[in-house]
Amino acid sequence: MRKVLVVGAGQSGLQLALMLQENGYDVTVMSARTPEEIRAGRVMSTQAMFHTSLQHERDHGLNLWEAEAVRIEGLGVSVAGPDGGRVLDWFGRLDHYGQSVDQRVKMAGWAELFEQRGGKLLIHGVTTADLDSLAALYDLVVVAAGKGELVGLFDRVPERSPFTSPQRALSLAYVHGLAPRPEHPDSPGVRFNIAPGVGELFVIPAYTLSGNCDILFFEGIPGGPLDCWADQPGPDEHLRRLLDLVRQYIPWEYERCADVELTDARAALAGGYTPVVRHPVGELPSGGFVLGMADVVVANDPITGQGSNNAAKCAVSYLDSILERGEAPFDREWMTTTFERYWDYAQHVTQWTNALLGPPPEHVLRILGVAQANETVARRFVNGFDDPTDYQNWFMDPAKTADYLATV
Repeated sequence: MRKVLVVGAGQSGLQLALMLQENGYDVTVMSARTPEEIRAGRVMSTQAMFHTSLQHERDHGLNLWEAEAVRIEGLGVSVAGPDGGRVLDWFGRLDHYGQSVDQRVKMAGWAELFEQRGGKLLIHGVTTADLDSLAALYDLVVVAAGKGELVGLFDRVPERSPFTSPQRALSLAYVHGLAPRPEHPDSPGVRFNIAPGVGELFVIPAYTLSGNCDILFFEGIPGGPLDCWADQPGPDEHLRRLLDLVRQYIPWEYERCADVELTDARAALAGGYTPVVRHPVGELPSGGFVLGMADVVVANDPITGQGSNNAAKCAVSYLDSILERGEAPFDREWMTTTFERYWDYAQHVTQWTNALLGPPPEHVLRILGVAQANETVARRFVNGFDDPTDYQNWFMDPAKTADYLATV
């Protein structure tokens, strides 16, 4: 039985560990926190997972909260005009619903499931020195911890990483009491609100420790009015400030916020990080190699909501590569090939996400405008969040956009 060590207990690491366990591998997961500490901690992210990623979870019996979690039926786009009104406002339907489960709920539950199924869960922060001494005990070591010292094992790839600083100041709050959108009260959906020159507000239906909720998530252009979290306010001040920004820049969403309150005292978060692609193979001081996965090697800005989706798809791609390897060694060449197989998909997500971080070009504005009156265009744009590879066929290139819009 081949032995695999997974360092990190997030979406990608735990999903891979559970799937390998299902296939008869001897798997150990190292986590810095116990399930109880994860549940009691601060929210870690936003997430909106779409059909393909959710189906991977279903295929392996990991969809533990599907019956309880609110269904995301579509995605709406609104663009603010200079008078505070909306110059664009439309809603496109997903072919299959999405869902968002607070990672405190999911990761704690998956860690417990992993143990229940016979896996070894070690609670210990891992340094490079620790990993160096542990690696020889396993056939394969996968690093799925996207923060901390271990990320330093994986060098940045300049030709795949156009940014050297964060492109958005991020702030969010999980809330109860947000009123339904009057335009589609019975069809919850992600709302993508754009304030040109200022940033974006996403409103995401989600499921948290206390049941269904909504996530208010600002992406602020650095140095602008939404970049105001350096003082790290407490939760109540965080929510007050966030709502004031909603009132000022996205007033149509503020109308829904009269009864909003945080879901819990740790339901607010602010920060930012630089989008980056890293080399997938890390070399330990002893000469051993470890394989990076998901956010460790491809970290995109969350503006396109692809973080958890990428993690889920990376786990499935790595699983296939591991199973196909059989008893052959997991050497450096195999690790590089395994990552490039995943990158064949992830490069499209990265290109699309990086494009959305800049001012929208004329052909993209035309797409958003046509989508307001044409359900076919709106639906194609929205369903690209499930399969971002499709954007290469019509969204990313002005000539392809013109050709496509001429047909609809």
